[in-house]
Amino acid sequence: MGGGNKGKGGKGAGERPLAENRRARFQYLVLEELEAGLVLLGSEVKSIREAQVSLAEAYCQFRDHELYLMQAHVAEYPLAHRRNHEPLRPRKLLLARRELDRLEEATKLEGVTIVPLLLYLKDRRIKLRIGLAKGKKVHDKRASIKERDQKREMRRALREREQG
Repeated sequence: MGGGNKGKGGKGAGERPLAENRRARFQYLVLEELEAGLVLLGSEVKSIREAQVSLAEAYCQFRDHELYLMQAHVAEYPLAHRRNHEPLRPRKLLLARRELDRLEEATKLEGVTIVPLLLYLKDRRIKLRIGLAKGKKVHDKRASIKERDQKREMRRALREREQG
């Protein structure tokens, strides 16, 4: 009887990460996270589903009261031929109007920025987790590095203790 994890229940209904912006959490203090949809072309969807996407240089920017994902690299889909997409084209993000207005206001007044954090598959739809973030200072980055190293040392010590 059919395999796979389709439908709403079970393991298939969760989120499947496709691309992550790992540097964003290091360079920014994320104050709030939101889920946004994307306006994509067919060849982009095919490429993204194959995880041929990078958020490393990506950022979000407002244009005419609409939010766009800029500089996200989506590789061209080899089977699309002439109907292919531009790899670095701006992609419109889909959010409720009140969320867009609130984000736009926050970026103008509070000196915060909107960064893409994670591109993932949710119930067969491609979603982008964005964060309202404030840039970290150098000493904050040093503290993050120190904390990360301490956690790594603790995990290593626990592993050695369990083995020995």
